[in-house]
Formats: sequence, structure tokens, C-alpha cells
Amino acid sequence: MKSYKDLDIYNLAFECAIEVHHVSLKLPKFELYEQGSQVRRSSKSVKDNIIEGYGRRKYK
Repeated sequence: MKSYKDLDIYNLAFECAIEVHHVSLKLPKFELYEQGSQVRRSSKSVKDNIIEGYGRRKYK
């Protein structure tokens, strides 16, 4: 395993983040900015936490 991109869970989280991003853009206008933004950020934080955890495993 050379990088976090080789992890199956990272690839799954990345695909889910992309899908959630596309779906959140279809929300009604009044929800697009507040709730939509929060949904997009939280879906991307999952993959970011996986990356951070992988880095901590390597550099203690």
C-alpha cells in the first residue's frame, strides 16, 4: 500500500462525496446555500478524516 488512495474505504468515501455533491446541487434554492453547503462539507470531511488517519499511522 503506497498511499491512502489505495484504500478501498477512501475510494468509496470519495465516490460518495462526489455523488452527494451532485445531489445537493439539486436542492431547492432556499436550501441550496445553508443546508446544501453543510451537507457538501460534511460529506467531504469523511474522506479528509481517512486521509488524516492514514497520515498519522505513518508519522507518529
